[in-house]
Amino acid sequence: MTIIVNLDVMLARRKMRSRELSERIGITEQNVSLLKSGKVKGVRFETLEKICEVLDCQPGDILEFRPEPDTQQAIKKEP
Repeated sequence: MTIIVNLDVMLARRKMRSRELSERIGITEQNVSLLKSGKVKGVRFETLEKICEVLDCQPGDILEFRPEPDTQQAIKKEP
């Protein structure tokens, strides 16, 4: 996966537990756990907005793009 979810890092920086975040943004603790592990295929902008509000951060603090090595090589070879 080339999109990395750094939600656990932001929670640690804010000294907040998943349970507190889930209560404050209105989703289940299980869904927060799935999001933290990167096992989701998407996230609603509304949910991302609430997370950013509660954690006082930007979407880029939570989501990171890391190209896979073979993808970068294929891009470089294109004319």
